[in-house]
Amino acid sequence: MCADTPDYKDTLNLPETDFPMRAGLPKREPGWLERWEKIGVYDRLRAGAGNRPPFILHDGPPYANGHLHIGHALNKILKDMVVRSQQMMGRDSRYVPGWDCHGLPIEWKIEQSYREKGLDKDKVDVVEFRRECREFAEGWIDVQRDEFKRLGVTGKWDAPYLTMDFHAERVIAEEFQTFLMNGTLYQGSKPVMWSPVEKTALAEAEVEYHDHQSHTIWVKFRAVKGGDADFDLGDEGGDYDGPNQALLASQLQGAYVVIWTTTPWTIPQNRAICFGPEISYGLYEVTGRPEECWARIGERYIMADSLAEQTMSQARLDDSMYRRLRDVSAEELSRLTCAHPLQGAEGAEGEWDYDVPLLPGDHVTEEAGTGFVHTAPSHGADDYEIGRKYGLPMTYNVLEDSSFRADLPFFGGALIFDHKGKEKDANKRVIDKLVEVGALLARGRLKHSYPHSWRSKAPVIFRNTPQWFAAIDREVGDGQDTYGKTIRQRALTSIDELVTWTPRTGRNRIHSMIEARPDWVLSRQRAWGVPLTCFVKTGAKPDDPDFLLRDFTVNQRILDAFEQEGADAWYKPGAKERFLDGVVNPDEYEQVFDILDVWFDSGSTHAFVLRDRADGAEDGIADLYLEGTDQHRGWFHSSMLQACGTKGRAPYRGVLTHGFTLDEKGNKMSKSLGNTIVPEEVVKQYGADILRLWVAQTDYTGDQRIGPEILKGVADSYRRLRNTMRFLLGNLAGFSEGERVAAQDMPELERWVLHRMAELDARVRAGYDAYDFQGVFRALFDFATGDLSSFYFDIRKDAFYCDADDSLRRRAARTVLDLLFHRLTTWLAPILVFTMEEVWLERFPGDESSVHLVDIPETPAEWLDDALAAKWAGIRRVRRVVTAALEIQRRDKVIGASLEAAPVVHIRDAEVLKAARSVHFEDICITSAIWLTGDPMPSEAFRLPEVEGVGVVFETAEGEKCQRCWKILPEVGSQSHPGVCSRCDDALG
Repeated sequence: MCADTPDYKDTLNLPETDFPMRAGLPKREPGWLERWEKIGVYDRLRAGAGNRPPFILHDGPPYANGHLHIGHALNKILKDMVVRSQQMMGRDSRYVPGWDCHGLPIEWKIEQSYREKGLDKDKVDVVEFRRECREFAEGWIDVQRDEFKRLGVTGKWDAPYLTMDFHAERVIAEEFQTFLMNGTLYQGSKPVMWSPVEKTALAEAEVEYHDHQSHTIWVKFRAVKGGDADFDLGDEGGDYDGPNQALLASQLQGAYVVIWTTTPWTIPQNRAICFGPEISYGLYEVTGRPEECWARIGERYIMADSLAEQTMSQARLDDSMYRRLRDVSAEELSRLTCAHPLQGAEGAEGEWDYDVPLLPGDHVTEEAGTGFVHTAPSHGADDYEIGRKYGLPMTYNVLEDSSFRADLPFFGGALIFDHKGKEKDANKRVIDKLVEVGALLARGRLKHSYPHSWRSKAPVIFRNTPQWFAAIDREVGDGQDTYGKTIRQRALTSIDELVTWTPRTGRNRIHSMIEARPDWVLSRQRAWGVPLTCFVKTGAKPDDPDFLLRDFTVNQRILDAFEQEGADAWYKPGAKERFLDGVVNPDEYEQVFDILDVWFDSGSTHAFVLRDRADGAEDGIADLYLEGTDQHRGWFHSSMLQACGTKGRAPYRGVLTHGFTLDEKGNKMSKSLGNTIVPEEVVKQYGADILRLWVAQTDYTGDQRIGPEILKGVADSYRRLRNTMRFLLGNLAGFSEGERVAAQDMPELERWVLHRMAELDARVRAGYDAYDFQGVFRALFDFATGDLSSFYFDIRKDAFYCDADDSLRRRAARTVLDLLFHRLTTWLAPILVFTMEEVWLERFPGDESSVHLVDIPETPAEWLDDALAAKWAGIRRVRRVVTAALEIQRRDKVIGASLEAAPVVHIRDAEVLKAARSVHFEDICITSAIWLTGDPMPSEAFRLPEVEGVGVVFETAEGEKCQRCWKILPEVGSQSHPGVCSRCDDALG
């Protein structure tokens, strides 16, 4: 600048904002949380809802036990994005957070504290014990509530729902009584998954599968009858006819049916053997043997042909040591009866003096074993069904701690698993006895997937024990038959006709589970929960008509007591008399003290939250349930069954599921591996908005990865977006309504931005409605950093800074910035709750101001202009080539800035050339001048392979540099103000 040229810096409209580039989120976010609580944002939205249509996301209750993990954060942030986005799109979006408070983990913690003090839980008054459980849960609810709120999650935090609230316990009992009164409740003795560690039955949702090393044994069952078995097997029974048949039958007499099992401890409970009617079986004879072998020469074995070689190999017999004698038909098998392998054993005291039939079973396969399945109805689901079909007796040999009853010969007191889930002596003692009596053919070890309790991580067993069940195939006597007469029918109809599943694969998963599931085991043998509020008649059998007391007066007394005192009322002295006196003789009834499966508690939440609360749903049905994919067998599942039993349909219209969170390498997080990500630590380092942005950037429908490097990338995206918002704020300083320009009066570039806003508004709304947060954020991020920062803002900086205050171009551009501000802040507010509040308050400060109190603005349909968008798509393609050509000149230090250039641009397409000529293309390319031509491009012209028909020949701009806007123009030096161009001269006045 010459010494006599003024400094024009103060004449420029440079950005003005206090909005910092460094966010400082960890320190600043708690202040916004306090502010929202102070002004009551959530309650103000409810109070001002008016006639807005309600949208209710019903919270799946987390368990009140321990600090939050990253899965909790993912889940709650997703829910918050749903709630906030629905609110800002015009709905009354309600969210009542809740907690699951009953159940075994809390009970365990209290028992552990007793053990540390040397106390015996069984000697502590049950009401006192339950009080301690309640206090433990209350403590963790307060901790988790603060941790959830720190993530920016909105909701009715001052009045959440708790399954242990007195009213909740009353409603849970009331829902159970509905099952009692409609005929679906029954007591049955059948095998259930039983945890020896926790000494309680488990529901399917409480079981997970892990690798487990099991014993495998091949056991010989001696055939003792060939026809007249003790069980009615149908028309196949009867004597063989003729000498040939008698000879064939004699070959099977004394032969052994060989079974294979991975649970040796179940052999004492064997009652039958199942075969596959379609499987090919053969009779095999041992002709030789090695020294170390349990097989004997001359013994004959029946087994599936496809598995014979493998079985013989396990018995250490090669193919030279046995021969196949003949086929054995399914008809012959059905006529066989075998002796139990322990039958007649010295000291057995007659325990196993019975024969076992061979029965056809569709569950028998040739995948492993021998083609025969040892069947113990008391210890397996398929076994139980076979037993029920053919009238096999149940056994009660295994006690609640997984020990054999003390008086069981040979095995009394043997333990399957100890209190820590470690295998003990039951399997070994059974195997040793089978060896002793000559019934073992082979043994081995097998690593396979085995059920474990998801709480204790210990193996479980199938154990026959009296339990209470909800019959899902029994007609429900409640008259609510619109969607089916049974719970299963209603659930399957709901899945297909009433519920939208996101992603759609969720439908297939839960449908198959409901379709195949057994009756629901409702009872648990614990103390902390809602009891099964029913009475049974003393001495009556479960199938007697008067076994269960069904009386409305008794039920109402119980409910009234629970409303006032909670479920503790059931355990107080004199409870039975209190509820029964004057209705029936209390002495004639026994009080049931089992507690309800906690999944029944959480499955009932629709009743005491959606139905009973003032902020619930008018029809008691939620718009959305949102949890992880594991809840297809958990909360989604139990809520479905429970509601289908009490209200006749699913309690939700939509279900959204997310996957699990893994480390950066895709490994499951584990404390032992040191790869866990704790939400609290992320928030302390980066702020909650970075964690929320990570959620928005992931495809939550699958498993997500998170780790230090991923979070760094998220933080970088955040910084770029923050820079966009800072530019908006800086160039909107002082904007007033008087500056506003109507859309039709704006230059084309501004009208193109309006078009993009209209496109984005539709995309954002559709994305939020589809819960596609990744798609919404990607569209907004690309728009903010691509269309705006790298294109529109880059072009219009000159107008913002250098145009006269009243110029149409500057006023139009600032009008667009104002429109962008209102849309970007509200579009992004459901995701970046803290940052968008900061942006909003920077422009609209005030004690009652908040971006979360406003809606996404409606966008006029007339902003859409597809023809204009197509025109500007062509202009932008040409600009890309020009920008790339100038970048090379900058890199080679030919020029320092693009304003030093005046390139010649060859455009082959006449329409594109016309479009470029119709705008100030030098401004679009940020050059001082530009020459557009349709002439053939010379060979030296710069080209981009992906943009055909455009070439750029570099030329430098001619003239002097304007000391105000820095454009190089011939007119500089001939204006009334020294050293400026004509545009700047006009702006200076």
